[in-house]
Amino acid sequence: MKSLDQILAKSVNYGNISLLEHTQEVTQAIEKFASCFDFPFDVEIARKGAILHDLGKAHDHFQNKIQNINSKSLAEAREENYIHRHELSSLAFLPAFPEEEWDSLIDMVVAHHKSIENDIKERGILDLDQNSRYWINNHLKNWEEWSQYGIEIIKHFGYNCNDITLDEAKKALQYAVEYCETKKKGWSALRGLLMSADHFASAFSNKTDENLKHLFEIPDLRYYFDSARKSTLYPLSEISTEDNRNHTLVVAPTGAGKTDFLLRRCSGRVFYTLPFQASINAMWERMKNTIPNKDIRLLHAISQIVVGENIEERILQPLVGSSVKVLTPHQLAAIVFGTSGFESVMLDVKGCDIILDEIHTYSDYSKSMVLEIVKTLLRLNCRIHIGTATMPSVLYNELITILGGKEKVYEVKLSDEILNSFNRHRIYKIIDDDIYNILEESFENNEKVLVIYNTIKQAQDAFKIFSERHPDIPMMLIHSRFRRGDRVELESRLKRKFNGDGSKEFGNGLCPCLVVSTQVVEVSLDISFDRMITQCAPLDSLIQRFGRVNRKRSKETLGKYKPIHVIAPLDKALPYKMEILKRSFDQLPNNGEILYEPSLQEKIDNVYPVIETKEIDIHLIYKNDRYSLRELTSTKKAVLVEALEIESATCILESDREKYLTADWEERIYMEIPINWKTIVRHKSEYEQLDIGANPFVIPQTLKDYMIYGLQLVEHDKFL
Repeated sequence: MKSLDQILAKSVNYGNISLLEHTQEVTQAIEKFASCFDFPFDVEIARKGAILHDLGKAHDHFQNKIQNINSKSLAEAREENYIHRHELSSLAFLPAFPEEEWDSLIDMVVAHHKSIENDIKERGILDLDQNSRYWINNHLKNWEEWSQYGIEIIKHFGYNCNDITLDEAKKALQYAVEYCETKKKGWSALRGLLMSADHFASAFSNKTDENLKHLFEIPDLRYYFDSARKSTLYPLSEISTEDNRNHTLVVAPTGAGKTDFLLRRCSGRVFYTLPFQASINAMWERMKNTIPNKDIRLLHAISQIVVGENIEERILQPLVGSSVKVLTPHQLAAIVFGTSGFESVMLDVKGCDIILDEIHTYSDYSKSMVLEIVKTLLRLNCRIHIGTATMPSVLYNELITILGGKEKVYEVKLSDEILNSFNRHRIYKIIDDDIYNILEESFENNEKVLVIYNTIKQAQDAFKIFSERHPDIPMMLIHSRFRRGDRVELESRLKRKFNGDGSKEFGNGLCPCLVVSTQVVEVSLDISFDRMITQCAPLDSLIQRFGRVNRKRSKETLGKYKPIHVIAPLDKALPYKMEILKRSFDQLPNNGEILYEPSLQEKIDNVYPVIETKEIDIHLIYKNDRYSLRELTSTKKAVLVEALEIESATCILESDREKYLTADWEERIYMEIPINWKTIVRHKSEYEQLDIGANPFVIPQTLKDYMIYGLQLVEHDKFL
């Protein structure tokens, strides 16, 4: 018989960790989580679930696989050719615990990797029971030998455990099947608890205990309550947040102090959602610099790159228990669509403060998703705080209704007198050809100019022209179609070198410069320019864009106005709807007239007389006041992609191809360029697609052109 340290839970590639070590780590985590989640868990039952969950890894099939022990003959290979799910073998140890605890233990263990049924590979316990006649025998093969390791581990944790006979083990698995067949519609908190602990321990290995110390801390928000931060310049700073109503709805212009106000309304752990990657990164940096708690996290598609070399922060990002987590609502979408791990997300957010910033900026599908997220968060006893600069009244009223009415929502709006102090833009309606004269004049006046286009192709084409016409003017192009690693650097460079405060690169800030961008700069990115030229967009988006000009609010800037030039919509509206663009353009003043803040609500309501959402009921796990998903299962299709029409693809440059082939997953992230699937699907036959990593399309663009313009879909050289 081997010693326990020879029975592995993780392969050499994943730390060579013994089953006993892993079980100890998961047990430490689950004791913490069961105590800290806003749910009445029995910590002792949770502990037993952690001890039980992976004991099936002692099975010969798993040990041979993880240690790369191959069969000695073809006959042995055929004999070993069966499906083995270690978590199902683990359930054979149920007789070590009182029968009245079995149901709870099964909830934790049976589906912590796979749904109990309708698994995509048909490996759930009910799938196997229906399709594999010998699955129980296979999962208990050589039981008398390998079960001794599981029994030793159980005893190690202080529980008495006699030998479990093969017949007892079979009856335990049969009981598990019968129990799972009785499962009703709903969600299992116990499954989420075990998954949370297992993921945490697997991420940190032998450092689990150390990294548990800072979890579930209530953030120290004293910085935002400092009296020194009160100022008439930021009117929300002078409004009390003391109100017994759980939820908050704040409508105020950019620069009024919404972030501070929303944070001052929080009393628990905080999830802060924003729509765009750049704004999320900026908010995370701000939180890190103002909140002393160690565990301030960032979570979006490339957040690992932004965090950089801090390994612990990178590992923590998707895990539970943060003091503050800054993320997109899409990272919470699992709770409405039931995708894998949704129970862990539900436990993590339950009873917390959720800030939804700039909720209006989403597409029809995403807006529908966000409204459903709000409904689910309410069922999880969350306190919901919504901030916006521009929200149609119909959406505002819908949110008030969802949140329980005015008696449950603290509503904050500024008076017209205060709003008028935020008037800061003169609006000019122009056509495309006017751009060149405006830029000439702006550069002569040493202005910093931001030009925004609605599509990447238009931004790239314009940047090429501007570069040729003004070769001596510092300029940059930023959009979403850069390598993930380069995108982070571009955002940093934008704030550091092209921002309106001036920089070392451009002397004392009196040097003109130009930034050409897409919508990526719209929300919560703390940059300020002297002048903007923008294509027409929906009015709420335009108002967000305008907030990047004359943004800095001081006694000197009050009553000062800077120019915004809006290009009339003509024949192309993508990615927007032409009728929305025309209504938005019609609402704008012209000829240098001031855009008055108190008038914005009426203008927005004229553009959006009704809420434009999309029907996503078919994808929801909770509708008509009940769950439609069976406990211990997850949705197996990529419903999030299907429901939101956000299917994406990945590209790499041809110059990165060889490096990508040999790189690890982490290095590959830096080389990948995200692109909408609909954009590339019509070209996909033209490009090689790799069958590793994110299955990227290989684009034959020169590195030189890429560094200037970002990804461009180019034709292959037909002569090659």
